[in-house]
Amino acid sequence: MQATNTTTALQGGEWIIKESNPFETFIPEDFNEEQTMVLEMCDQFLDTEILPIVDRIDKMEPGLMPSLMEKAGEQGLLSTSFPEAYGGLGKDFITATIVNQGLGGGYSFSVAVAAHTGIGSLPILYFGTEEQKLKYIPKLASGVWKGAYGLTEPNSGSDALGAKTSAKLSEDGKYYLLNGQKCWITNGGFADVYTVFAKIDGDKFTGFIVDRGTEGFTQGPEEHKMGIKGSSTVQLYFQDCKVPVENVLGEIGKGHIIAFNILNIGRLKLCAATLGGAKKATTTSVQYAIDREQFNISISKFGAIKHKMAEMAIRIWVAESALYRTSKWIDDKEHELATNGKSFAQALLGAAEEYAIECAILKVFGSEVLDFVVDEGVQIHGGNGFSDEYMISRAYRDSRINRIYEGTNEINRLLTVDMVLKRAMKGKLDLMGPAMAVQKELMSIPEFGGEDEGVYAAELKAITNFKKAILMVAGAAVQKLMMQLDKEQEILMNIADMAIEVFHAESALLRVMKLANSKGDNEVGVQADIMKTYIYDAADRINKAGKDALNSFADGDELRMMHIGLKRFTKVAPFNTKESRRRIADKLIADKGYHF
Repeated sequence: MQATNTTTALQGGEWIIKESNPFETFIPEDFNEEQTMVLEMCDQFLDTEILPIVDRIDKMEPGLMPSLMEKAGEQGLLSTSFPEAYGGLGKDFITATIVNQGLGGGYSFSVAVAAHTGIGSLPILYFGTEEQKLKYIPKLASGVWKGAYGLTEPNSGSDALGAKTSAKLSEDGKYYLLNGQKCWITNGGFADVYTVFAKIDGDKFTGFIVDRGTEGFTQGPEEHKMGIKGSSTVQLYFQDCKVPVENVLGEIGKGHIIAFNILNIGRLKLCAATLGGAKKATTTSVQYAIDREQFNISISKFGAIKHKMAEMAIRIWVAESALYRTSKWIDDKEHELATNGKSFAQALLGAAEEYAIECAILKVFGSEVLDFVVDEGVQIHGGNGFSDEYMISRAYRDSRINRIYEGTNEINRLLTVDMVLKRAMKGKLDLMGPAMAVQKELMSIPEFGGEDEGVYAAELKAITNFKKAILMVAGAAVQKLMMQLDKEQEILMNIADMAIEVFHAESALLRVMKLANSKGDNEVGVQADIMKTYIYDAADRINKAGKDALNSFADGDELRMMHIGLKRFTKVAPFNTKESRRRIADKLIADKGYHF
């Protein structure tokens, strides 16, 4: 199988049933000069303004975080994706993603900035009236005002629509009176503007813009958290809080559209931020390993340590490949929708919704990569990793929250499969044809010989077969369980894990193929090692997830046949991952950190 030269952009989820062209896949090596400079500017900002004072930030020194956000605003780091008409820089989606990644290694500061530029500002930018946008966005873009977002309540986390906060129109018709509370509000202690959700008349879930100082609006004390200690997190209280009717955000009863659409973008941006954090933590760990000696030798020379460092780099590189592949899809779709007459907000929200499946996948993978990296980073530091004197301990504590917010990873796994199946039922994604073809292939005698030639023919075939494994398992689950499938969360999670592995494995392969085409096969070096090691290991993970799913609903001859098929679809050639990882680790050591 050779990559086709199709020029038709893939729709959301279509990579499961179609081939992708490496030459049309956007990779980090495609950053233009300005994008590279933006990334360097973010690094410099963290190195000069944030990292030297992280202890002060974590102690929540009064006024410090807001002042740092204003400094970031002065350098244009808060307004990248805002239109110029509202005081922004009007940059493309990829550049905005780069800023999220670049500032992702700033511990609690990263959380404050991400919340402000994302959920704290975007609801008004995308759903506000022209008057609301002109009033709020220029000050949010500059950092003069800070934004926050109130959705979660004590008894409604993942079930956001189960919120109890109420809104009732005042007798004079000038205000909505809000009553209730919100919890876990990032930036809540110092924000000037809050997007808050409440139900009008008990059932119309609606967004509101609430200003600091509004009558009847108070906040609780700062929460004591396991990590991100420098991030302001408070509860919000509303007691007949008088919100002017002109501060209703979007349409009455359509608040869920705001909440869920903002989350699509937030998930991708969270992946970018975790990537930035993972790169910083890897560099910290590599430098520690180089300097730390045991038995009169640098521990960076030990095979066990090299394995850890290499695996950290592998997962980061693969995550980055998938992140920018998806970012370009969203950027292209946004331009297409804008060209077809959609407004700025409709274009970006429509593009993010088109690739909501991929955004959910990226959120899961990115947050779990960072958790893996900081955990292994602590291990490389040994006892010192448990000391607050070393940055890796802060990175370890701060990482854990990422698997919870923007929808828990469990929710995002379930959403991934749910969205794919809904698209198939609506006719947007033809899963039935390819799934039936896989079933037919299972009943036939496998073909031997006649292998495709080419440097990456084996890897291309592996990806094709991995996709067949997903179609076989998912297709069988749908046929067997039908309407009961949504109650079988364990099976859905297994299928989601298969999809997450395949999407990232394919993204890594496409990146290497594109690099090889521009540089030559011999110049790709350890990046080919990264890709090959990941695909080799992914085969076993896909096989395990597939078996766990099949064993849950099939039996007898049917189960035996599908086990044989799964083994066939996840079979890869032997590969010396030990030597591959050693080459990757040696590159990290030579570069004194992650600099791919």
